[in-house]
Amino acid sequence: MTLPYFLGCPQWQHPGWNGRLPAGESPLERYSRVFNSVEGNTSFYATPSRKQCEQWRAQVSEGFRFLFKFPRQITHDCLLQGVDGQARAFLDVLAPLADVLGPFLLQLPAAFGPERLEDLWRFVEALPAPFACTVEVRHRDFFAKGEAERALNRGLRERNLARVCFDSRALFAASAEDAATREAQRKKPRLPVHVLPGDASPVIRYVGHPDLQANRAFLAPWVERVANWIAAGEGPYVFIHMPDNGDALALAALWHGMLMERLPGLAPLALGQQVDQPGLF
Repeated sequence: MTLPYFLGCPQWQHPGWNGRLPAGESPLERYSRVFNSVEGNTSFYATPSRKQCEQWRAQVSEGFRFLFKFPRQITHDCLLQGVDGQARAFLDVLAPLADVLGPFLLQLPAAFGPERLEDLWRFVEALPAPFACTVEVRHRDFFAKGEAERALNRGLRERNLARVCFDSRALFAASAEDAATREAQRKKPRLPVHVLPGDASPVIRYVGHPDLQANRAFLAPWVERVANWIAAGEGPYVFIHMPDNGDALALAALWHGMLMERLPGLAPLALGQQVDQPGLF
């Protein structure tokens, strides 16, 4: 899929997507005919095998980008301390994907506060070329517009790293009337949206409202910002989540349609209409 920005979901397969994705020999191949990026969330919980990585590489074009998360043992259990060997082993496994890797998602827990910034700088500076990362923080001091946030932003700019913008405002504007929304509100962070201008490609992770059309008001400001990033050649990443990710394709189509209204030359997504499977009786 050729787009002037990177668009994806938090996974490349879901049973609810079967009626909308083009034909293909594997779920990843089908997905990559519509989207040009994906969050590799599974690597947060378990590192794939090198053979798996070789198979994934064969299923995507050179313009596709994987943004894998560093394993939770590195980011959450060890808080980036004493993890050089683990990080090298992880990167070695993913080496077959080197030419289609975007920045790794370095997602840090709320326990990773301002006093640990030197550990962050040591970790990112030790990454071997051409590997890079983008940083997502969750400690509230990094959103307080004080010295802690200034130190974080200054350090990211100095190292040409993007600060992930996690936007969960639409999710938390919803009434938790269904199990998926209640679970998403329980698990996802509720933090302010702070965008850090810089030279690195911006990364937006948007979690939607379960009512599809209710997302329009929350997405509208992103349309203008992403359009400006595209015009400036910044290659932004936009990842679309829903409380039930079976609905993520519908939200991605809504988002991209809004962006097409702002950028009329933008190609539409190659998504089919959802076709309900007939019942047995």
